Amino acid sequence: MENSQDLARQNPPRLAGRLACLLLAAAALGACTVYGNPPSGEGIGFREARFQEMAAMREYRGCRDEAYELEQQARATGNAGRYIASARLIEKCEAALGPEAAMLAEDERIRAYALSVQNYIKGGDLEAARRNLGAMQAAFPGKDLYYADGSSFIETAQVLLGQAEVHDYGPYSMLNVNADLKREMRRVNYWQNH
Repeated sequence: MENSQDLARQNPPRLAGRLACLLLAAAALGACTVYGNPPSGEGIGFREARFQEMAAMREYRGCRDEAYELEQQARATGNAGRYIASARLIEKCEAALGPEAAMLAEDERIRAYALSVQNYIKGGDLEAARRNLGAMQAAFPGKDLYYADGSSFIETAQVLLGQAEVHDYGPYSMLNVNADLKREMRRVNYWQNH
């Protein structure tokens, strides 16, 4: 049996060709793993879009946190102007979010929208509260928030904003609103009609 040195001496061009083919095959396989197609959904465009979404959400959260601080100041001082300023800032934050992050963090965003509606009510701007409630329902169709007692935010806001008619629902019995609010609205309705 001949050893490899003997083969190399007998047929050097043939061995060099085999060695070159082996090196080319190794390089080609190496190139496939380095320069191959990225896995589905992880291309450069996907990464850029994800980065833009993350940047937009970071800006949104910073803006929203400022609005929350204004709301806390309003609560501490009872200043109606600060409630309205907080609600306007939440609207501005939502408008600045843009389409790249429109479907992100829906829970956070619906809570912020609800706070803006509530702050407009507390600030006395009922028309803006109605407009924001409609925008919230359009942005998050079929979604609602619930208070600790189980009452619906949307139905409570509709009652407070005069969008729920007494004769449509009986004296508020079919609405999912707080019992104290139902009682107060029934009292107001009674004294308006008698």
